[in-house]
Amino acid sequence: MTLAYDGTAFHGFQTQANARSVQGELETALAVIAGHEVGVAGAGRTDTGVHATGQVAAFQLEWRHPAQDLVRALNSRLPEDLAVLDAAACDDRFHPRFSAISRTYEYAIVAAAPYPMLGRYAWRMEALPDREAMQAAADRLVGEADFAAFGTAPTGAASGETTVRRVLRAGWAAESVPFGREVWPGLRFTIEANAFLYRMVRRIVRALVRVGRGEWTPGDVETILKSGDPQRATGLAPAAGLCLVEVKY
Repeated sequence: MTLAYDGTAFHGFQTQANARSVQGELETALAVIAGHEVGVAGAGRTDTGVHATGQVAAFQLEWRHPAQDLVRALNSRLPEDLAVLDAAACDDRFHPRFSAISRTYEYAIVAAAPYPMLGRYAWRMEALPDREAMQAAADRLVGEADFAAFGTAPTGAASGETTVRRVLRAGWAAESVPFGREVWPGLRFTIEANAFLYRMVRRIVRALVRVGRGEWTPGDVETILKSGDPQRATGLAPAAGLCLVEVKY
């Protein structure tokens, strides 16, 4: 099934002790419907505060009704900040994470006056960084490389905890963001890869913004990538601007 959620009040997708999670809310709703515990697996382990419009999840459930009936049953039991968009039966061998061939994230930046709600979905700045400079740096990231400088592999990953990833595309686009009584200038970064390391996108965005502000050059980003040293790419872009938009199979 495909999910959308506002990540502001979630401590990530994965279940955590004494913390609200997307997985936890789904499993609670499914337990009511099924009458027993139902485990849920997700395609992406989004971090605290990260949003999704295209998260994919799967579970085993005996259901003899149309899939859309399950969508309605779940949505009637889920909180307002989490929704099931669609659902379909799948092969028993399907796994939302390990069967995926790519994931796509978007990151939003806006140059705007302080608006509390706007900060839920974008990195608000006084002025936009240089898009052309950031694109030149982003181009250096496309292809297969060891991204250890920009993230860590999840413990126990089936990939053997390798930090090698293949970035398929990475691009910046200008956009207009209507909010309040104004239309604010913004930028949207789209990055697709076969998989991502923990906090990889937020580290990359932070590095690219440094280029856009003239603190680094595009060549600096390439040098840091090749170094494999996470101490050289410190800092994270705020979680609020990040959204998982698509998973391909």
